[in-house]
Amino acid sequence: MRVLSVNTGTAQALTIGGRRVLSAIGKAPVSGPVAVGALGLQGDEQADLSVHGGLHKAVYAYPAEHYPFWREQRQDLFDAPLPPGSLGENLTIEGLLEREVWIGDELHFPHAVLRVTAPREPCFKFNAVMGRRDAGRLMMEHLCCGFYLAVVQPGTLCEGEAFDLVPGPRGLRVDEAFAAKRFKHLRG
Repeated sequence: MRVLSVNTGTAQALTIGGRRVLSAIGKAPVSGPVAVGALGLQGDEQADLSVHGGLHKAVYAYPAEHYPFWREQRQDLFDAPLPPGSLGENLTIEGLLEREVWIGDELHFPHAVLRVTAPREPCFKFNAVMGRRDAGRLMMEHLCCGFYLAVVQPGTLCEGEAFDLVPGPRGLRVDEAFAAKRFKHLRG
């Protein structure tokens, strides 16, 4: 398991359906070590703290294994490639999928420790950035959400770093938590 890319971004105005909204979903790779503290990565912003950021959603990790799926979904809309950070993630990771990680597990990096806290829930901004009205639904159907992390031990994160998964209480996997949210969303 390793970090392919560490990504940060600032809040920018997006026009969605004729209305301007603030979003920091657009992330870009950063070279070299990036400081990570209780509220996330240095140089990163979140526009809507009611759903992103804070102590329990300080960092968002997304498996690179899902990128081919999203490239396929976008190919008829965009000719450009889908670079790391395109799904709004701070960490583009390799080797750890939602069905292999549990809420409460820890990711031990060489210079920081992060704890898995929740699956990501897609919103209308994700649909807009992906260029598909159904992008959030597709994320839910395919259980390819990524996960939020709290910072247990501040330090630095860097592209190319390997990390270890240290099991937590093992009560609920990330994909199970996301599937439960999907079921609630579809019912309600």
